[in-house]
Amino acid sequence: MALFKKRTAGKPGEWFYCLEHKKVEEGPECPAKDRFGPYVTPEEARGAMDRARERDLEWETDPKWHDGEGSGGEPGGPAAAG
Repeated sequence: MALFKKRTAGKPGEWFYCLEHKKVEEGPECPAKDRFGPYVTPEEARGAMDRARERDLEWETDPKWHDGEGSGGEPGGPAAAG
């Protein structure tokens, strides 16, 4: 018996942004590794890539994350993850 059931059909009203096809889809049509979501509206799903870019920029410019020398030596920085 499978521990997790694969959901083949999406729920109406769940919207995803497919990274593979670069389009908004209702219900999970593509594998989870290829999508962002779920979102409540298609407009929210359409803006998924913009939000991801904004969050990446925030992370890259966060002074708490980078130590300024590129070594990642501060606690909680990239070197601490390993």
